[in-house]
Amino acid sequence: MSDLSSSGGASLGGPSPGHPLPDAGRPGFWGRLTGFGPYRGFSDFVLASPRRQFWLLLIVPLIWVFVTHLGPILQMLQVSFLTNYPPSPAKVTGYTLDNYTRFFSEGIFITPFIRTLVFSSVLTLATLVIMYPVAYFLARHVKRDNQMLFLMLLLVPFWVGEVVRIYAVMILLGNNGAINIALQWLGLIERPIPFMYTGFSLSVGIIYLTALYMLMPLYSALEKIPANYSEAAADLGAGAWTRFRRVTLPLSLEGVGAGCTLVFLISTGMYATPVLLGGPGTTLFSQVISGFFHVAGDQWPVGAAFSCILLIAALAVSGGFNRLIGFLSKRVVK
Repeated sequence: MSDLSSSGGASLGGPSPGHPLPDAGRPGFWGRLTGFGPYRGFSDFVLASPRRQFWLLLIVPLIWVFVTHLGPILQMLQVSFLTNYPPSPAKVTGYTLDNYTRFFSEGIFITPFIRTLVFSSVLTLATLVIMYPVAYFLARHVKRDNQMLFLMLLLVPFWVGEVVRIYAVMILLGNNGAINIALQWLGLIERPIPFMYTGFSLSVGIIYLTALYMLMPLYSALEKIPANYSEAAADLGAGAWTRFRRVTLPLSLEGVGAGCTLVFLISTGMYATPVLLGGPGTTLFSQVISGFFHVAGDQWPVGAAFSCILLIAALAVSGGFNRLIGFLSKRVVK
């Protein structure tokens, strides 16, 4: 009986002669790594405080942002002070401010620069007026279960490239486009209306391309506003317009500021849209800048300087607007 128990125990739970048990006391890779002196010292140093842990997690994103975003901007800033670029053995490269003074000394560059800032500001306001009702309807009148479906439907056109969407606008506004065909079919016009290569076609294209960047911040801000705020205002006798003006709009200013900043900065730097949809009277500053990079010689530093001027101006305008939004938001909170 004892022999059977011992043999059964060996067959059920004991090691077999051909398959010995692994060494339970032998550490694995991570065990050997944690026991390694330099690694152990580094981990003890990093994990000693929450601040060090935070910087350890932040270092990789910071390197990525610097290399892919700030790096090219700093390189462009350096090029803007050079006398010639790309470097040439036949010319001595030095530093100068003439690339910046050329913008202020030649009035031909001021007009497209001012036009770009004014045009972008007006289109940002138009995009806000158009997309605010859409965001409001989506956040306040669509069931929460269906909101993601509507957002996906609005995102579908943005799955294709910018140039493809521009050509869609060109097909829509062309002489044989859908709008002119519909107007002729209704008998409202006899000849096609020349929509293309005007300020109207450029405005439609930019609003269409930047609408999503306005919609998402507005929807995010409006969706966070509790519904009982409007209900409480209605119980106190406030009408629909008063509720919107005193409750909804002030509480959505954060989304307004974010959306307007995105649309303004994107529209000031657009290049393909004004080239394909604009005309001689709608030349924007991005087209002027591109001209310096498309010619031979030492014009690249001038283009880089003009790019820096446009970047600084756009950031200054958006910064002032956000300061205004922050001031209004503080007044609402008080």
